[in-house]
Amino acid sequence: MEQFKIDRINELAHKSKSTGLTPEEKAEQAVLRAEFLADFRARFRVQLESIEIVETDDLLDQ
Repeated sequence: MEQFKIDRINELAHKSKSTGLTPEEKAEQAVLRAEFLADFRARFRVQLESIEIVETDDLLDQ
C-alpha cells in the first residue's frame, strides 16, 4: 500500500476523533481500511507460507 494512502487513513482517524467525519469521508475511510487489511493479510500469508519447520533429533531428546 502506498504511503500516501496510509497517511490519509491516519488523517481520517485523527479527524474522526476530533471533529467527526462527513459521510463521504466515512466511505473513503472504509475503502482505505479494506484495502489496507487486504494488503496486510496478503503479506502476512506470504510470510507464514515461507516459514519452514525444522525438527532435529537433538531437540527432541532434551
